[in-house]
Amino acid sequence: MKKFFKWLGIVLGSLLALIVIIFFVLALKGNASITQSFDVSAENVVIPTDAQSIGRGEHWVKAECIGCHKDDLSGDSDFFKAPFASIESKNLTSGTGGVGLEFKDQDWIRAIRHGVTPENHSLLIMPAPNFWYFSDKDLGDIIAYVKSLPPVDHETREPNLNLLGKAMLGAGMFGNGVVVAQVIQHNTRPDYPPAGVTVDYGTYLVNVSGCHDCHGPNLSGGKSADPSSMNAPNLTPGGELITWQEADFIKAIRTGVSPSGHQLDPVQMPWEHFKNFSDDELKAIFTYLQTLPKLETTVP
Repeated sequence: MKKFFKWLGIVLGSLLALIVIIFFVLALKGNASITQSFDVSAENVVIPTDAQSIGRGEHWVKAECIGCHKDDLSGDSDFFKAPFASIESKNLTSGTGGVGLEFKDQDWIRAIRHGVTPENHSLLIMPAPNFWYFSDKDLGDIIAYVKSLPPVDHETREPNLNLLGKAMLGAGMFGNGVVVAQVIQHNTRPDYPPAGVTVDYGTYLVNVSGCHDCHGPNLSGGKSADPSSMNAPNLTPGGELITWQEADFIKAIRTGVSPSGHQLDPVQMPWEHFKNFSDDELKAIFTYLQTLPKLETTVP
């Protein structure tokens, strides 16, 4: 019996040692991805100064950026907090603590389009893989508006992943949504369709808005990398939207209430800033969704 317990202790001790080794290897892997260097050159994007372009940039920012960076773009100190990580969204203004104090045009381009910091590291939980689709004109307008903002004093801290968070990252538990620069095709550019109530422009809007992040690669249902996220519904004609009319879709995005009376959770479905899209933009998105193949709902 003593021999049995002796060998049991050796086996359990060996397993524990193996688990500890694997944990630290994964933590090292996660840390390496955070500190990885990306040598990315900024494209030649014209940053306009006229009021019309700045106004268009404001429109984009209200539709795409305020959900993370707040209405005044001063950043959110409570953006993501968990036992394994704390990540605050940046203050984008030129106030104290804001990146606008130091960012040059090329820094804005690299951050928004490529998810890369001035120090050549990847931004964390920044939807640059979606913003990569922005046309030069739209990106220039966005940067022009952000640069025009009044300064707001708000200091935010750098992202902090503890050992557990780094191990989880190294194990791939967060998918591609954290170290965003790793998944961007930095050396290529997509085509840009003209604005209009068209399938192509609806596709463009879906891409820059990151609908695939939650609703899946085929928009037939999915789940974001956020551990607290819920399963997102099927947006193809195989889901509930098959019964919706264009007016129903616009009303749901504007009010957060579906035709069935279901209240959309603004944390899970960010309709509170998507409502800033124009009617024509929402019509274009709905037009595109109606052309998708009828797919069964994907359950993550």
